[in-house]
Amino acid sequence: MISDLRSDTVTQPTPEMLQAMITAPVGDDVLGDDPTVQALEQKITELTGMEAAVFVPSGTMGNQIGIAAQTQPGDSILVEEEAHILHYEVGALAVLNSLTVRSMFSAKGTPTTEELKAKNFTSSLHTPGPTLLCLENPHNRHGGSITLPETHAEFRTLANELNIKIHLDGARLWNAAAALNCTIFEFTQHVDSVSLCLSKALGTPVGSVLAGTHDHIEKARIWRKRLGGGMRQSGILAAAGIYAIENHFDLLKADHARAKQLSEFINNETNWTSPTPETNIVMLDIDKNPAEIVDQLESRNVRAYQFGPHRIRFVFHHQINDEMLEQTCLALRKVSLG
Repeated sequence: MISDLRSDTVTQPTPEMLQAMITAPVGDDVLGDDPTVQALEQKITELTGMEAAVFVPSGTMGNQIGIAAQTQPGDSILVEEEAHILHYEVGALAVLNSLTVRSMFSAKGTPTTEELKAKNFTSSLHTPGPTLLCLENPHNRHGGSITLPETHAEFRTLANELNIKIHLDGARLWNAAAALNCTIFEFTQHVDSVSLCLSKALGTPVGSVLAGTHDHIEKARIWRKRLGGGMRQSGILAAAGIYAIENHFDLLKADHARAKQLSEFINNETNWTSPTPETNIVMLDIDKNPAEIVDQLESRNVRAYQFGPHRIRFVFHHQINDEMLEQTCLALRKVSLG
């Protein structure tokens, strides 16, 4: 038995999900007639309160076309300094969108309004003024930390005052909603666009959905096509998303509970430390070479992900059960003490 905690993207489709994919009615989505894709996009608009949505192959594409459709080359955008958009999207902000970036410090993934004001330079002959604020919730590199809906509301008020828009990288927003017992809409009502991942958190094989206004999504569809993201009978993939939303969202609380158990075990039973997780991501802080620890865990059938010079990440998902959690705890104890 292998406990694969490298990411919540490693899940395999369940038999029920595969059946939903096999039996899905399909068409040609680029021509606008795939009924299952349309059903998924409609479901996302209802969950987010947005006017329209577009199904895309990946979260990176969802973020990048969402940003491109709201900016012009040479614009400046505001991004938290540890954001996925900066660290894991291969410089797309510069290469694809020709944007300049002002990064903002945060303690746990949520910049303060004061920090935003400090970075909001006035546009001039010499300096591009920011036109878009990019947020991430929950925040990956800050261990799945959550930005509260009321904080989103504060950002909305300030963004309106500064005349800038807000894009939310909500790859794991499902986890935030589950952790706080609230709806997706409670977050998304305060932003102009949001990218929701289906292969993280919910466990589908492929896909994300970008939601926004009608005008924004029409522009985003052009960007999707431009980047080669126009898919044909993609209802096969969209069906997995519909199934996951309807059946896997309720499993997220169990992921969070197991994450807390692992973190508590690390703090109580090993020589290492772990910040208390807010969602499904557990960070392990060590004073050794993490690559060596990852290899030792691998030899004990536990897979984890090196996340820095002194940090290892574990991500829980619906295919990690209690037996696998126990296996992970035992492996960590042996590696820590041995």
